[in-house]
Parts: sequence; structure tokens; C-alpha cells
Amino acid sequence: MPRLASAPTAPLPLTAASYSTNEANALIHFYRAEVGKMTAYRQRLDMTTNWSVVTTAGLASFALGDDTNSHVIFLFAMLMNYFFLHLEARRFRTFEISHHRTRIMERFFYPAMLGDKVDPDWHQLLLAELAKPRSPMERWDSLGWRLRRNYLWIYVGILIAWIAKLDTVRNKQQAFSPITLIDAAHIGSFPGWGVWALAGTFYGYLVWLTVRAGRTYPMEEG
Repeated sequence: MPRLASAPTAPLPLTAASYSTNEANALIHFYRAEVGKMTAYRQRLDMTTNWSVVTTAGLASFALGDDTNSHVIFLFAMLMNYFFLHLEARRFRTFEISHHRTRIMERFFYPAMLGDKVDPDWHQLLLAELAKPRSPMERWDSLGWRLRRNYLWIYVGILIAWIAKLDTVRNKQQAFSPITLIDAAHIGSFPGWGVWALAGTFYGYLVWLTVRAGRTYPMEEG
């Protein structure tokens, strides 16, 4: 009588006993290296934010220090901060590469070492990240995240200081009104309403980046 073929069995969950000493040591050293990389990039993120704050404070102090100084300095501050924002967002995406790898290790390797049973195919996820490093966060999302955490508040400060500067350069014989502030924003022959339109469009773009950015990290981390 022919024997029935046995049904394929599912791979057994991984536990601490599934790893050799060399494999465990290699993964532990890899985890330490990724955490060290995360720490270095965390410092680089803070450094970029500090550049932004110091530059903004210096430009604002100069612009508000003398009534003859042009309000265009604040427009320049907006552009400078946009440069810092892009630089920080690029660093943030690199930071997220290491962050994602450490989350994979924390989600699967260390639970297995501590006696829990995990999916045996988790190595494929880590191998894919090593074979083709990619940030789990899109470029636009990284811009939105850094805006939400830091730069949107810096831009609010610039806007308030710019309005204060426009109030100091308006014609003092005219009563304060939104119209006088709009007129005071002119740059040479370029009308004030045009400057306000450009600034409003730029700020609307920043708000759009903030709203559209994803609100959760990969690996189910908020």
C-alpha cells in the first residue's frame, strides 16, 4: 500500500537556541553599531536646528536693531531656514535607516533571545534592508516631520518679528491698519501686496507639508 506524502510543515518559530554563538555575537555588534550611528545623527539633527535658531536670532536682532535696516532681512531668514530644513530632513531620513534596522532587531531578535517565539523569516526583512538601504520615510514626510517638531515654530517667530518690523517702517502719520502693513512690505518698485502674496504662498506650502506628513513611524511605532 503506497505511503501518503506528509503535508509540508511550517517552519518552527525562532528561539534563543536557534542562534549559534557567532550569529548572536554578530547581531549584537550590528545592533550596537546601528545605535551608535543613530546617536551620531541625532546630534547632527540637533546641530542643524541650532544653526537655524542662531541664524534666525542674529538676523532678527540686526533687522530690529535699527529702523533703517530693511525688512527684507526677514525674507532672507525664511529662505535660510528652508535651506536648513532641507538639510535636516535629509539627515533625518538617514537617521531613520538606522532607526528602522534597530526596530527590526528589537522586534524580533531580542524577544527570541529572551525566550519568546518570533517569526523565523524576520531575517529576510533585515537582509533586504542591508542589501538595499532605504529610508522608510519619504522625502516629503521627512520635511513635514521636522517642520512639525521644530521649524514651524521658528517660522511663526519669523512671521511675528517681520510684522513688527513692518510696523516700525510704515508711515507713522498713518493710523495702524492691515493696509499700511501691506504697503510697508514693498521691495523697491515691487508692491507690498505681491510680497505678502509670495510669503503667504510659502507659508501655505509649509503648512501643507506639515499636514500631509505621515503621523506614524514604521514598525507600528508612533
